[in-house]
Amino acid sequence: MSGTPGIPADPMQRAADLTGEMMSQTQRSPIGKYTALTASILAVSMVMIDQTIVAICGPAIQAGLGISHDALQWGINSYVLATAATFALGGKLADRFGDKRMALLGTAGFLVSSVLCSLTPSGGPAAGWLIAARVLQGASGGLMFPAALGIVAGSVDSRRRGSAMAWFFAITGAMTAIGPIVGGYLADVDWRAIFWINVPIAVLALLVLSVTSVSRTRSRAPIDLRGAVLIAVGMTLLILGVQQSTSWPQRTALTVAAAGACVLLMAFALEARTKHPLVQLRRFQDAGFAASAAAVTLASAAMIPLFFFISVYGQVSQGLSPQNSGLAMLKFFIGFVVGSRVGARIFDRRGAGIPLMLGGAIGAGGFYWWASIMGDLSFDASKFVGPQLWPAIMAGAGIGLMLTPASTDGLNRGDSSSYGEITGIFQTLRNFGAAVGLAAMSAVVTQQFTDKLTTSFGKLGAPRSAAECVANSIGGGRTCATGGGHEGSPSAAFTHAVQSGYADSVHVAFLIMAAAMIGVALLGKFVHPGNRTAVAEPQPDAYDAALRDMRSRRQAGSARKLARR
Repeated sequence: MSGTPGIPADPMQRAADLTGEMMSQTQRSPIGKYTALTASILAVSMVMIDQTIVAICGPAIQAGLGISHDALQWGINSYVLATAATFALGGKLADRFGDKRMALLGTAGFLVSSVLCSLTPSGGPAAGWLIAARVLQGASGGLMFPAALGIVAGSVDSRRRGSAMAWFFAITGAMTAIGPIVGGYLADVDWRAIFWINVPIAVLALLVLSVTSVSRTRSRAPIDLRGAVLIAVGMTLLILGVQQSTSWPQRTALTVAAAGACVLLMAFALEARTKHPLVQLRRFQDAGFAASAAAVTLASAAMIPLFFFISVYGQVSQGLSPQNSGLAMLKFFIGFVVGSRVGARIFDRRGAGIPLMLGGAIGAGGFYWWASIMGDLSFDASKFVGPQLWPAIMAGAGIGLMLTPASTDGLNRGDSSSYGEITGIFQTLRNFGAAVGLAAMSAVVTQQFTDKLTTSFGKLGAPRSAAECVANSIGGGRTCATGGGHEGSPSAAFTHAVQSGYADSVHVAFLIMAAAMIGVALLGKFVHPGNRTAVAEPQPDAYDAALRDMRSRRQAGSARKLARR
């Protein structure tokens, strides 16, 4: 006999499932926790590394495949767009079908797509092949990430969840800094190695995931496919328009971004009237959830652009190799790891309000200090210890202090059947904040750089067009010839003008990062309620109520039979 739509046909199986869920929530072994954490870190590390490693190896990929710079940029951007477009759907699928299943599926997809990227043929089909493989890679990451985070969240009690999440974000975040360093060395060997390196990591992640015990309350709500499509299209158009704001004609980029915003507004209007929406907008009525989400968005607007600007600054102004310029991010992540551990301890005891406030203030101070010394190029930047060491550590400590508490606070404000959905929301906001922050800072820095180069080049007899060409080429892969030259020659003067001009311009981006962190501190002080929120238990639905009623009637009937005897 078939069951009622949305209700399992076998009530006893559902009862067994409910019993298993309750057992998993009360009997979490330390071994299971570490296995779950290891599996999730291995899976997500590939996603984080590939955010930066491909951009560093861009010139080698372009030369090896014989593709245009625009095709290379699409190969880089398509990964980010596909990831952002699938986070929300990936979170809901994890809630519906289980974290382990979706993590395995996403990891397997990432493995296959990495192999496809490494096998990209040179010549005519190269651009289309690479872009398609990167789209599959990004979509696999979007499916994997919410499930992996759900595995971590479900493996520990809410009172100790901050500590586990701190390790997760600290290690996976550090992978983003390792990407440029590893990528630089691999590019010297063979650019295809940056994709092949994902294969052993993915295989190990699949093995650990397969033996990881994962069980949490699943959502039985149907997937809102209409909402998934609209949100994916809207996020893709919006982030694409923002990303290309410094490359496309201004009107074109604005039109694309506006179209994306309109699609998202339509999606949210429909979601508000949908019985089982992809994204529960009512979650933002909780001041704590809204403040944590906004704090993560602002922190991402500072942290992700930092990877780009510090790499370009190291190569252009300090004359470092891509590998050595990536070492600056290791300084940042020393502070990030320490801050994450401290923030987790405070969160587990006091909630997210204090970490947001302290982390925002410390991060703002670190970025401001860093900005104030960007123009000093007199020291040996290849040495790890130098004037920029402590500002970098301070900035990293500030973001680490607040990022884990904000993310964990968002999870704890939903029940265990919605971890995937909430993770999808937060990751989508992270990508959006990063895209807007990078676009805004790039526009400001490029304008400042152009003005400074126009003045410097003018004194050397070069036209404004030369200054604009050089300014627009920085970080974009295009080149503008100013000649080789030696110390004291005109071309050496041009080189010095570029080095000092970029150093004096990029400090504006760091001031914007400081302002974003001030916003985080204000959210912690005036918006977030500051309380420590325990995990909300899922509310019983009509089926569970009917199941309990059936059990009660059976017990009553048995009692009556015994009484008659």
